[in-house]
Amino acid sequence: MTHTYGMSSMEKVTFNIPTELKKQVIALKDELKVSFSTIYNEAIANYIKQKELEKWQKGVDMALNDKEYISIF
Repeated sequence: MTHTYGMSSMEKVTFNIPTELKKQVIALKDELKVSFSTIYNEAIANYIKQKELEKWQKGVDMALNDKEYISIF
């Protein structure tokens, strides 16, 4: 099922989560007074940003360890 949310569309997603982690998410949801969707969306967005940063960092590390590349500068 797809929902429109502002300028982007939304899809319903089903996934498995360890019971203990789900309990922690419920506690956080209650504490912050937000929905599961808010927590999951923010967590996934942050995960994607982190992985993108890791890819960029790996590229920087490769460039800094490439003597031929470094000699250009």
